[in-house]
Amino acid sequence: MNNKVLHPRALEPVTLLMIVLTSVVGAIIGIQLITTLGISANTSIVGAIFAMILGRIPIGKLIAFKSVHRQNIIQTAISAATFSAASSLMLPIGIPYVLGYENLVLPLFIGVILAMFVDALLLYKFFDTKIFPAAGTWPPGIATAEAIKAGDKGGKNAKVLIGGVLIGIVGSVLKIPMSAFGVAFIGNIWALTMFGIGLLLRGYSVQLFNVDLNAYYIPHGVMIGAGIVALFQVAFALLNKKSAKKSEELSYSKDAKEIRQAFGVGFIAYLAIALLIAILGGIISHMSFGMLIGFIIFATIAAFVHELIVGIAAMHAGWFPAFAVAFITLIVGILIGFPAPALALLAGYSAATGVAFADMGYDLKTGFILRGNGSDVALEKEGRKQQLIAGMLAFAISAVVVLLSYKSYFAQDLVAPVNHVYAATIQSGVTGDVAKQLMIWAIPGALIQLIGGSKRQMGILFATGLLLVNPIAGWAVLVGIILRVIFTYVTKGKRESEMTVFAAGVIAGDALYSFFSSILKIGK
Repeated sequence: MNNKVLHPRALEPVTLLMIVLTSVVGAIIGIQLITTLGISANTSIVGAIFAMILGRIPIGKLIAFKSVHRQNIIQTAISAATFSAASSLMLPIGIPYVLGYENLVLPLFIGVILAMFVDALLLYKFFDTKIFPAAGTWPPGIATAEAIKAGDKGGKNAKVLIGGVLIGIVGSVLKIPMSAFGVAFIGNIWALTMFGIGLLLRGYSVQLFNVDLNAYYIPHGVMIGAGIVALFQVAFALLNKKSAKKSEELSYSKDAKEIRQAFGVGFIAYLAIALLIAILGGIISHMSFGMLIGFIIFATIAAFVHELIVGIAAMHAGWFPAFAVAFITLIVGILIGFPAPALALLAGYSAATGVAFADMGYDLKTGFILRGNGSDVALEKEGRKQQLIAGMLAFAISAVVVLLSYKSYFAQDLVAPVNHVYAATIQSGVTGDVAKQLMIWAIPGALIQLIGGSKRQMGILFATGLLLVNPIAGWAVLVGIILRVIFTYVTKGKRESEMTVFAAGVIAGDALYSFFSSILKIGK
């Protein structure tokens, strides 16, 4: 451990108290947003600002919150609580409720709580590896880190950041997705270009080609193809010893052996959870022994694949199609022939994975930057550990908040809007033609992912764009990329850091506007 800069601990009394308070608030906000507006806001910036304010109150131990590392612990907690309560817990358990299977709500709730913890632990294991490098974009993580740094040091970068925040807020007021615009300045250009193209194609396919891509399951097929290739690319990277040695020379903190161990433990954990859900849900009586084994294996693979795809999209674009990818799992499950109760559990289990994984990635990226981008190995290791503790505490608190409140929300018919989509799909089923469409469109998805390679993830990001209905975001991404290229050319690449700070400000401004506008809508 670095004797000069000791990392503060999450379990220090005052810090622990603030973790509990912000986690409760974050969980309540997450539940309110997902059930009333169908969204889950990023509260990291709000948590960081709250911690900054605490540090400027000249009262006893509150001054300790001047530490950027304590501020990072608090933002980690509130962010984890908000996302987990909304997307990892409240949304999944609403699926069986909407379908009328109230007896499946509690069994699924137990399962998704466990999946949420496994989700975050796996990201902790995978972070700063060749698959999920600490040097990856993780846009919301950069935004939060730059906001905290600006609040701590001020100076020129603070002015650039504030300028970016103001632009982000103004753009958001004008209904422009400014997070997409900001990401364009810091992410992989190839991946984001494909993301933007995917968004535009989905948004204007009817006007341009008189074809609704979603009606033909084109986005879903493309994601299946890209996802399969992405999994093979990950496997190749882990099994190829020459590639593994080269990657370890690039100063990743974890080697291929540790990643393989994490994959093995993760698979076993997801398998055990799938089995537990099947037993507690009583779906054993609805299926033959062979079908039951197929369900458990498929649910396990789906949870793992869903997690990786969501994580890759989140790392590169800051956006992740968690609900849409879970919908793909549901479609395949229907085609296999699982009964309706099993499908309700499958959809909920799949939807629960990936969100905590992505959010933990954002938070660890924030910490990585604040701790000097890995320059102090001991400090970085201890910092990640403390963030994990804060995140796990937040998850536990969010689980308690959801447990105590979900019945009152359901009694008022307050569920995530997407739950009705899942339920309608299960009730109506899908035809055999859907399988044909998925297979056809999986081919271009696979080819794009193969051509782009594992570093660019072009297929995954293209499919992500196709799954989201937001053409304005597509324009924002592509315009941002064009401006980025022009700025880099004019400055000859000598002002990259300022561009990063500006982009972080834009993303932070968008997050702040989205958060407070959402709270105001709930108030009305």
